[in-house]
Amino acid sequence: MTFLLTRPAGVHGNSAHDSPTPQRHVRALVVSPELEARKPLLRTLEELRVDTLVCSGRAQAEEVLSKQPVEIVFCDERLPDGCYSDLIRPNRSERRAPRVVVTTRTGDWDLYFEALGKGAFDVIRCPWYATDVEMTIIRAVREEHGQTWSHDAAA
Repeated sequence: MTFLLTRPAGVHGNSAHDSPTPQRHVRALVVSPELEARKPLLRTLEELRVDTLVCSGRAQAEEVLSKQPVEIVFCDERLPDGCYSDLIRPNRSERRAPRVVVTTRTGDWDLYFEALGKGAFDVIRCPWYATDVEMTIIRAVREEHGQTWSHDAAA
């Protein structure tokens, strides 16, 4: 099974973007059967210097999560073999589960409240704005470590 690390084919970084994202190692997992539609998200993660793993469904995602530490998961609301909620509370013996951010093309408030009610960390809508993705990662890292983190601290 092959997983793409950091730079999927056809995605190029923007060196003009100097992000104040934490300098610590942050690993994200993008779970989407529609990788072409996710290129802007992948590009943003690369610009933010986030190590990114990519897979197309729940089964692959569970395999990755069982073998590697991941701080944050960006997951489509629907997958060919399940949905985002399958990854929120996985049946693993891991101490903590990664923060799951549901990605959607709709602006459906019902989905937003449903996802948060099921334990999702956040819901973001396509098109993704780099600042929204960055703030979501910062909040996830801050919450994971139970600390206050600021842009100034990372500079």
